[in-house]
Amino acid sequence: MSYLWYIPNQIEPGHRGDDTGRDEGWGTLDHSTDLARTAEEHGWEGALLGTGWGRPDTFTLGSTLAARTTTFKPLIAVRPGYWQPAHFASSAATLDHLSGGRVLVNIVSGLDNLAAYGDHTTDPANRYERTREFVHLVRRLWTEENVTYRGEHFAVENSSVLPHPGGYPDRHPTLYFGGASAAAERVAAAEADVQLFWGEPLGGLAERIERLRKLETTVERRHRPLEFGLRITTLVRDTTEEAWRDAEAKVAGMAEKAAAGTGRAAVGNRRTAVGQRRLLELAERGEVLDTCLYTTPGTVGGGGAGTTWLVGSADDVAQALQRYRELGISHFVLSDTPYKQEIVRVGDELLPKLRALESAR
Repeated sequence: MSYLWYIPNQIEPGHRGDDTGRDEGWGTLDHSTDLARTAEEHGWEGALLGTGWGRPDTFTLGSTLAARTTTFKPLIAVRPGYWQPAHFASSAATLDHLSGGRVLVNIVSGLDNLAAYGDHTTDPANRYERTREFVHLVRRLWTEENVTYRGEHFAVENSSVLPHPGGYPDRHPTLYFGGASAAAERVAAAEADVQLFWGEPLGGLAERIERLRKLETTVERRHRPLEFGLRITTLVRDTTEEAWRDAEAKVAGMAEKAAAGTGRAAVGNRRTAVGQRRLLELAERGEVLDTCLYTTPGTVGGGGAGTTWLVGSADDVAQALQRYRELGISHFVLSDTPYKQEIVRVGDELLPKLRALESAR
């Protein structure tokens, strides 16, 4: 089982309602380091680092946080098209070696401001085929010598990456990947180590897991079976009643800001990405699904992992996450704001309950 937090990697303050201001260090290396060290101290294995054009470079931040921590694992989000596969394979292998095997990688294919860094591959079919080639080639460069590969999007000749990731050739950084379209699922089934889901109801994820497991048998997967992860907001309080009171107040504040035009609503491919549309449509089925999956945040501007929240006491949320575990999900990337305060609260109150449930199994 793996439990990670989230570090936003934003220059502008106010991300998902975080109240840290510039005068308190928001957007600085010291602030991000403080979040990473706090995560280490409160039971988290590491954190996903936010990415996107217009933010600080994610790999640079991940490298620096690895140097300033001892056990913290940065889950570094990268985009094919921003990186060439051989360049990335070499950079990640070097960081993995220097950090003692602490690098995790999240491959992102969703639309970004591609033209700003010279990428023009916007057609979804081409983007996902390029992603498949990228992950396939990176894995080969981490596990083979003198790789020659010629694909539609990338090519290398007699390429070897040194130093190899630790435990060569069997161990290398874990490759996470997200995406809900049919093309994305084919990439995950063939090449990813972990398919990362957003916070959908149990029934929908059960169907997707079953479909992905069947796909694995048809796409010539060459490595260990695909694993599954969940990226979601968790609003945890001492009691169920307190949690729902705070969740509703937080959503009311988001709605007020959205109406006044002062909020920070999710942008990008919010209305076009298949996975994001699936989340937004959940609100039509009800405000609360399963036991405590809150769908209303997406109706007032919440996007991505902030579209749906698990809300409740630590026991409530632990039981909800346990039901995801029973589907086969073994990697969890959780968060709430204010980031530092919730690293401590969720780490101290929720993680011990999750690990106790894991031991009981």
